[in-house]
Parts: sequence; structure tokens; C-alpha cells
Amino acid sequence: MEGLSAAFAAQRLQLAAKAALAAGLAFLIAPLMPGAAANYPYYAPLGALVAMYHNVAGSVRQGFQALAGLSMGIGLAVILVNIADPSPLTVALFMGIGVLLGGLPGIGSGSDWIPTAALLVLLVGGSNADDFSFGYLVQMGAGVAVGIAVNFLVFPPLHLKAAAASLDELRLALGRQLTDMGAALEEEWPPEHEEWSRRSDELASAARTVRHLVKEADASRRANPRRKLHPRDIDRDYRNLRELERVTFHIQDMTDVLSDVIWESDVPYTVPLQDNGPLAGAITATGELLRSFSDEDPQQQEDLYQAARTAVEACMASTATRELDEGAVPASESILLSLHRILRAVHPPSASGAPPRGEPLEGGD
Repeated sequence: MEGLSAAFAAQRLQLAAKAALAAGLAFLIAPLMPGAAANYPYYAPLGALVAMYHNVAGSVRQGFQALAGLSMGIGLAVILVNIADPSPLTVALFMGIGVLLGGLPGIGSGSDWIPTAALLVLLVGGSNADDFSFGYLVQMGAGVAVGIAVNFLVFPPLHLKAAAASLDELRLALGRQLTDMGAALEEEWPPEHEEWSRRSDELASAARTVRHLVKEADASRRANPRRKLHPRDIDRDYRNLRELERVTFHIQDMTDVLSDVIWESDVPYTVPLQDNGPLAGAITATGELLRSFSDEDPQQQEDLYQAARTAVEACMASTATRELDEGAVPASESILLSLHRILRAVHPPSASGAPPRGEPLEGGD
């Protein structure tokens, strides 16, 4: 995941540079605001920072939510000033009302600004609450507008490469997990290599990370003028993600079953010795198939798929004809069922007519 870490670092640097630019521009235009608003220039860069998000649609949403929260908070403060003098009791009451209003649907990140804005108007505005409220809202609005404009015009971020890379890395990790399990079946038991037995939670975490990145890539395309220059089939990414999530579930189950068989003495099932060879071949062939999906050759993927399918069918035939000790409960069938479901999930495009996987990246950050 080192490549993804580097990508995140680059995105953070880009966001920081754009935030600095937006804050500087907002402070530059702040004195040009009308009337009393010009007396409160420091709120313009604050508005620019509030609106700065790692995708354009998020900037628009976050900026408008903040302004909505500010407006509600200022309204609360104006009501308080007009009906009573600020006191510990009235301030506490209105802060509580502000927090309650923050739970309204759609307010999002603006919820924190409702009590904050109300308190600032009371404490900073004082006897000049009307001018302060006007200046505060106008300058924040100007800053939000600048932040959104900078994020839209200055290299608006597309997070397509990170999503595509994460899908490939998850495929490779799942394939490696299967080939490691296949190798363990061919070693003398208990196997010397047992790292694979501790990866179940790691695989689940990786799948969650990939889902997050695909969703981020999808969000980064909205309201982004660069999406036309860097087209990508996000629907295909979601399909691949759902397939890999199913594969992850089945591989986790196989990992748990095989780990129990090898290292736990009190489980009621086992893998018969005569199943080891055919089962290892089926697991390894399926792992090699998963690891091939970053290749651009559909024929190679089809060949590997057919090889994995043949290995699974051969193992099924072998287990159907073996003789078992009385009372033995084989776990081989459970593993084979998982392999069969994995093959259904990753059926290559040339065999199923599905949209192609593993296409070269078409751009994005």
C-alpha cells in the first residue's frame, strides 16, 4: 500500500496549497466588501478554509452547509438580543437550542456553526451585533465563494488512480492469500509458513478501504470539469468492488476453516490427507487467476479461468470417490464450495460478456 500512501500525501499537499491560495485571495478581496462587512476581513479566509474539500462537490456542499448553519446561529443570537439581555441562563438555553437545530436533516457540517455563530455574535458583536452579524455572514460567504472557485478552477481533484490502484492491490492480496494457502496444503503439517492464517482481518480492512476509495473517486467526478478529459467507467469499478467483496468473504471463510484444521485440535472436521494435493492445486489455480486480472490480455485471463475451473472440478471428482473413516467430517467440501463461488464472482469478460477489467488507467489523480 506504499503507492497509495504516496498518493494520499500528494493529495494532501495539493489541498494545502489550494487552501493557502484561497485564503490569501479571500483576504485580498475582504476590504472590498460593502458597508460594515469591510471591518471584519479575517472571516473571509476562514470561509475559504471552510469550503476547501478534497473534491469539488464536497466543497459546494460543505460551504453551503456552513453558511446555512451560520445564518441559523446569527438568527438565534439576534432573537436573544432582542428579547432579553445575555445571561448565563439565556446563553445556555440558546446554545442548547442551537445544538438541537444542528440535528436537522441536511444541515451536515453546518451543525457545529449554529451555536458557534450565535456565541460569536453575543460575545464579539456585543452592542454592535447587527453590524457584526452582517459583516460576519458577508465575509464568510465571500470566503466560501472563493474557496469553491479555487477548488473548481485550480486543478480540481480526481481520485481515479487511487481507486483503480486499490482494486488491483486487493485482487493481488486475495490471490496471494489463496496461493499461500495452496502452498500450506503441500507442506508437512503443521506448515512452517503461517502468515496467511493471520490475514483475515487484514483482508476485511483492505476491502473496506477499497470501497471508501471507489466512493471517493465517484464523488470527485461530480461537478468536476476535468471528468470529460479523464473518462472512467465508475459503474464498472463498483461492479468489480462488489465482486471482490464477495471473494474476500469466501477467502476469509476458507482461511478460518483451514487454520482450524491445521492448528486446532478440538474442531469436529478435518481435511483428509488424500485431499491435500487436489485441493492445493484448486486453491493455487484460483489464486493465480485472481492475480492475473491486472493483465491486459483477456485470453490469458480466460486460460487461467479455465485452468482454475478444471482444477476445482478435478478436486470435486477426487473427493467424490474417496473413502472416509467412519465419523469423519471433511472440510474439503466447504473449501471447494467457496472456490466455486469465487470462480462465479470473477468470471472473466471473454467468458461472460461482462465489461472488460484491468484496462489501462485513463487519467485522474
